[in-house]
Formats: sequence, C-alpha cells, structure tokens
Amino acid sequence: MVAPRWPIQKEQPSDSAVVVGINLGGGFHGAPGEEISYNPSLPSPSPRQPPSLQWLPHPSTPTSGDQQVESPRPPVSKRHRKLLLKSGSVIPSGAPSGEEDRQLQGMAHTQVSRHHLLREVCTKYQPGVTERPVSRQQVSRVYVEDRTGLLYCEVPKAGCSNWKRVLMVLGGSATSTHGIAHDDAHYANQLRRLDAYSQAGVAERLRSYTKVLFVREPFERLVSAFRDKFESPNSYYHPVFGRPIISRYRANASLSALRTGAGVTFREFVQYLLDVRRPVGMDIHWTPVSQLCSPCLLHYDFIGKFESLKEEANFLLRSIGAPSNLTFPDFKDRNPRAERTSSTITQRYFEQLNATERQRAYDFYYMDYLMFKYPKPYKDLY
Repeated sequence: MVAPRWPIQKEQPSDSAVVVGINLGGGFHGAPGEEISYNPSLPSPSPRQPPSLQWLPHPSTPTSGDQQVESPRPPVSKRHRKLLLKSGSVIPSGAPSGEEDRQLQGMAHTQVSRHHLLREVCTKYQPGVTERPVSRQQVSRVYVEDRTGLLYCEVPKAGCSNWKRVLMVLGGSATSTHGIAHDDAHYANQLRRLDAYSQAGVAERLRSYTKVLFVREPFERLVSAFRDKFESPNSYYHPVFGRPIISRYRANASLSALRTGAGVTFREFVQYLLDVRRPVGMDIHWTPVSQLCSPCLLHYDFIGKFESLKEEANFLLRSIGAPSNLTFPDFKDRNPRAERTSSTITQRYFEQLNATERQRAYDFYYMDYLMFKYPKPYKDLY
C-alpha cells in the first residue's frame, strides 16, 4: 500500500544565515546482537578537533539541480551541522572571489536546504526512526574510506562507478581514476563496506566520518538501469532476471526468449517491478534510494545530485581535503557508444506505459521524489 500523501507543512525558520562547518557529535549506545543504536541527539565526544564556525551570506543564484529557496532560509538543525571541512571552513583559504565564490556559497546553502527538506519528510513519514538501532543490512551499501574519513552510500546509476574510482585513489590503491577499468572499480577495488567492521567500528565511523549520498531523478535512474542491464549483452541479468520476467509477463513467448532471457521490454520490466509477487527478487540498481541508503536513519552530511554530479563532487572533494589534483571523473566506460540516459530518453521509454502504469511507478518511487525534491515527471500524476 502506498503511504498517504499530504503537503508538508514547513517550519518557520528562526534564522536566515547559512551555517557551514559545524562539527556534530552523534551519540551511540550498545544494542544486542549485530545492531548499533545510533542517536544523533545524544552527546558524545569526537576524537577530531571540532571545526570553527563559518557564516556564509545568502547565495544570489540557485545551485544547479535545485530551485532557489525563497527567504527566509531554513534553520540549521543538529542533525546536519557536521559538514564538509575538518578544518572548519567550506571555502578553502585563498578561495576565489566573484562568481566562483558565489557558486561555492550557493552550493553550501543548497546542502542546508536539502537537509532541511529531508528532515521534514522524515519527521512526517518516518517519525521516531532515529530511535531505532542501525542494522548491518542498513549499512551494507556504504563504502568506507578511512584515510579521509569518508562514508559513501552506493546508489547504482548515479555515478557510483566513478565514485569507487575516487575512493580507490583516496585510499591509495590507485594513483589515478583514469586507469581503472569498470570491472576493476566494482570487483577489484579493495574497498571495504561498513558492514564488514565490528559493531564498535560501525558506530565510531557513523559518528565521526563524513557521510555522503548522491541521488538521481528516479525515473531516469530506472531507465538507465533497464538500458544497461537488458538492452546490452549481460551474462547475469538476462538469465537471472530476464527469463522469469519473460515467462511471467509475455504471452506466447518464444522458446529462444524463454531460454536466454534476452529482449525484455521496458513495459515487461515495469510489470515485474510493480508486481507484489515478483517472480524474482529486487536488485540494488532499481531499489529506491529511500530503502537502499536509509537517509532518515543515517543522517548524511552531504547530499549530492547526479544532475550536477561533477560540480558537487568536486566541491565535496575540496571540502574534505582531497589532493588538489584529484577531480571527479566524467567518463563512461560501460556501453560507451550508447547515449547517456537523459530526461528526453526517459520520456521516450515511459511513453510505452499507460497512465495507470506511470502512476504506479511514481508511487513506487514516491519517497525518493519527496525526499530529494524532484518534480513530478508527468502533469497527470498525483
């Protein structure tokens, strides 16, 4: 059943300044078994030196990917005060002035706005979630980079391959992002996930590391996953997902299609996605971010968007003190001849569905649309 929807009542902000660079110490207490109780409202000392405060004036222009938030500005809550610089300044010393400086200030304010919206949505739809213990499953997609104190939640089809390349360079297992093949980035990256650590190790890293999440427009991410896994040769997704999908949803399927699982249509794929009795389970490539990365529970310090990926990723890298010669890569080495999935391409795929199917797909990703302020992709959606 889809959760009931109603307009979120925004709180009246208490201050119009943007606070950046405040270290937040979250509180943890032990829980039975493999669960780690994480409560950011509980005080706990941080082994890191708390940064100083930096107050930034309002940006004059909105950051790419978000509409400008009208004044007055959202208040800054304790849940997202730990931001970006261990040294306490979002804008590095010797920062440029003028337009570039305004862009940096705009990105800093965008983070405050995104956290404010996410906090409102979580309060409305998942009240009390912060009182629950964190399970290993909920951190199983979070990658750890200990040298820079970074936690990155993997969201497939939102730049995760290039993020793994960056983590490899930050961790010292590679010297450049450009020499890392796609399969090496995913299967030979020497990166550890958070669920591989002890209970105390998980709790300490959740408390003191910078937690990062990058998201993408949900329908566009879904189409990107479909094109990648079902329109190109794939020795895993065709037999494991394609065969049961064709068997369940295609009338008079050929023996060849039933045997190989090749040729799944987008409509068949969506039918599988929306079926409460799916013939095969879910996959991380199309699992909603709200489920994949538990944003209401883990309180990410940086929320980026694929639509402005390079700009925001480089802003984050500078903020955490990454080497100055490390910039976020922009290459596409998987199916390089295929055009990147865009809003235009996404619309072309969704035109294959009827209005009811589009509505049900929107309902499926509704929390992602709400949490990350993506507009409705079709006017007839409700």
